[in-house]
Amino acid sequence: MNSGTSDGELAAPGSSGRVSSTSSTDKKKKARVSRTSMILWHAHQNDAGAVRKLLEEDRALVNARDYDSRTPLHVASLHGWIDVAKCLLEYGADVNAQDRWKNTPLADAEGAKKHNMIELLKSNGGLSYGQSGSHFEPKPVLPPLPNKCDWEVDPSELDFSSSNIIGKGSFGEILKASWRGTPVAVKRILPSLSDDRLVIQDFRHEVNLLVKLRHPNIVQFLGAVTDKKPLMLITEYLKGGDLHQYLKEKGSLSASTAVSFALDIARGMAYLHNEPNVIIHRDLKPRNVLLVNSSADHLKVGDFGLSKLIKVQNCHDVYKMTGETGSYRYMAPEVFKHRKYDKKVDVFSFAMILYEVIFFLLQNDIDGCFLG
Repeated sequence: MNSGTSDGELAAPGSSGRVSSTSSTDKKKKARVSRTSMILWHAHQNDAGAVRKLLEEDRALVNARDYDSRTPLHVASLHGWIDVAKCLLEYGADVNAQDRWKNTPLADAEGAKKHNMIELLKSNGGLSYGQSGSHFEPKPVLPPLPNKCDWEVDPSELDFSSSNIIGKGSFGEILKASWRGTPVAVKRILPSLSDDRLVIQDFRHEVNLLVKLRHPNIVQFLGAVTDKKPLMLITEYLKGGDLHQYLKEKGSLSASTAVSFALDIARGMAYLHNEPNVIIHRDLKPRNVLLVNSSADHLKVGDFGLSKLIKVQNCHDVYKMTGETGSYRYMAPEVFKHRKYDKKVDVFSFAMILYEVIFFLLQNDIDGCFLG
C-alpha cells in the first residue's frame, strides 16, 4: 500500500505525506541560503581555508550568488584576496560571471586597482567588460526584500559564551558573539522593550533597510531574530572599532590616511543617497563609522537605527521630516530647528567628520614642525 511517503519517512496521522515532503524542501532551501551566505562571508574575510571546506562539502557553491548576483570570486577580486581566488578557480569558478551591473570579477579588480588579482584573472581567461569599478556607484535599484527565511536566525545558533559588550544605548546593547563559528556583532533589544510597539516598529524598519543594502563601504547585514524575544539584529563584526575611538587613540593622521577615510565614507554615503531610493542616515558621526581591521585601511558606515528610506520624485524634493534625531555636534541646523530637511543633512554631518579628520591631520603636521 502506497502511503505517499518515501522509505523511512512517516506521515502525520490523516496526512498524505506531502507535509513532510514540503517541510524537507523548506529545510533544504534554508540550508542552501545559509551556505551561500557563509561562502560569500568567508570570501569577504579572506578565509581560504573555510571557503575550501565549504566547497569540499558542496562544489556548486563556487558560483553561488547574492542578491546583486555577485559571486565569491567577485568578492575576492574586489578585495584582492589571491588565496581565496585561487581556491575558487581551482574548484571551477566562472571567471567571467557578471553581477547585476554586468561587471565581471576582472572589472571589479581593475576598478579597485588590485594588480596581482588582475594578473591572476587574466591568466585564467578573465575578460573585462561591464562598468569597471561600478560597485562603488551602483545603479539606484535596490534589490527586492528577500523572503524571511533568507535572514531569520534561530537564537539558539548564537553563541554568547565568550561574548563581550562593544556598545550600549537606551534601546539595549551591542555584543560581540559567534554565529556558526563566525564572529558577529549582535544588537540585542532590552527584554523590557521587546513588547514596546514603537521599539518593534523601529527595529523592523532598520532590518528592512539593512536587508536591501550591499556595498563595500556599508556594514553587512547577516540576519535578525524577529520571531522570538529578545529581538536581535546580526551584522558582520568589524574588529577595528569605530572612527571616534581610533582618532582618540591615534592622536594624529597621515595625509593619505585622512584622504582614504574621507573617500570610504563618501562612497558609502553616495550609495545611500542614490535616487530614486534615497536613504538618509540622519546620525552620521565617527562612532557610526567602523574600521574593518586594526590596520585602518577600510571604513564602513553603520548603525541605521535613525535612517529613512525616501522615494524621490524630483531631484529638488525636500522631505517633510522635522524630527530632531542624531547627535547635536554633527546635526545640521535645519534638523536642530525642527525644519524640513533632505539628504543634505548627511552632507553636513560628513563635513563635520571631515573637520575632525583634518584636525588630526594638522595635528600631525604641527607635531612634525615641533619635532623638526
